[in-house]
Amino acid sequence: MPDRSAIYVGTAFVAGVCLTIAYKDILDSRRNEKSAKPKPQSDALVAHSGPPEIVEGIEGCIGNTHLFRIKSLSDETGCEILAKAEARFLNGAGQSSKDRVALSMIELAEEEGILTPYSGDTIYEGTSGSTGISLASLARAKGYLAHICLPSDQAIEKSNLLLKLGAIVDRVPPAPIVEKENFINRARALAAAHTGSTPVATEDGEVEPSERMARGRGFFADQFENEANWRAHYDGSGPEIYAQCNGKIDAFVAGAGTGGTISGVARYLKPLLPDLTVVLADPQGSGLYNRVRYGVMFDVKEREGTRRRRQVDTIVEGIGVNRVTANFEAGKELIDDAVRVTDAQALAMARWLVEKDGIFAGSSSAVNCFAAVKTAQKLGPGHRIVTMLSDSGSRHLSRFWAKAGDVGGAVDTKLSDVLNARDEDFQ
Repeated sequence: MPDRSAIYVGTAFVAGVCLTIAYKDILDSRRNEKSAKPKPQSDALVAHSGPPEIVEGIEGCIGNTHLFRIKSLSDETGCEILAKAEARFLNGAGQSSKDRVALSMIELAEEEGILTPYSGDTIYEGTSGSTGISLASLARAKGYLAHICLPSDQAIEKSNLLLKLGAIVDRVPPAPIVEKENFINRARALAAAHTGSTPVATEDGEVEPSERMARGRGFFADQFENEANWRAHYDGSGPEIYAQCNGKIDAFVAGAGTGGTISGVARYLKPLLPDLTVVLADPQGSGLYNRVRYGVMFDVKEREGTRRRRQVDTIVEGIGVNRVTANFEAGKELIDDAVRVTDAQALAMARWLVEKDGIFAGSSSAVNCFAAVKTAQKLGPGHRIVTMLSDSGSRHLSRFWAKAGDVGGAVDTKLSDVLNARDEDFQ
């Protein structure tokens, strides 16, 4: 037989060369495909695993809001300052922390048979704006009407928005709570008058459906005294904050208008975190600062002959009162400290948050952030402080932000400028 070994060797060599070339082409092709795909610039830009679940109506969008690190304040203080993003971000009805409260009050009234959906019932409330907006949105979503009374010195965009949401709006001249024409007392009286004039069923038969639908009953939500307020934060905000922080929180900072937020969150967190410091953020003109610090309800700007307005003397809206409400009473023994924030400091902090972080905050959110910084400085670096971004600047354009002014282009504000802000800075 002829010797074919040379032929076999040559054939194998050629086949090997061909396979090598083919494999190289495949590798080159895969490399080119990979290089053509955009690479994420950072972990923050990688999409989440999936979209949120489908929920029932706008009320299903309330709660479970983000908790995020305010970068500038955290970097400046050496503490981790976290903000619960209640305003403008996720709450799906009135887009503020009052969404939780409004839904809780409505649901409790429904459970007690005070409100019946699509029966013509009307929800009445006295509010500085945010609660009214939340109630107006949820009223429409759940089959009610809304009648909102608010002080006439509040930002006009609040009442304009209420009207767009289909609410009846009374802008009431500011008056102390002891006076009949106070916005809260007016809402209470209107609700009582409405209910008193509503026909009721007799033993002889039911009221005509058309008459019932036209008139219904009046329900006074009473956010200042209604315990459904603080319970909304006990059941919602508190557990969310605890879970988001994995139980590691050194301080919680919040303002008090009704007092529901600070009381509800404190009542949930304090039993779990006995060393937690709860701090009240209080604007000028409010008596709560002295109530917490010294046990006396008084503010120097409220003394006779000095205040400019008949309510709490501040440009800040939504927080600060001169009485202890039932909702504040529910948690006041759990509040460890208080920080007084002047109008100038609130205005300067609002500008800082835009300049440094792109956060367009409302007046009460600015007060909360200022108090969070003061708390961080008192505790020292390495602590974690949680506060609330409870309102957006978009509802404060005609008043608070008109005073704050435009932030402008290239600016380099120092935190010391914010901490030491004076009234003359905003003349």
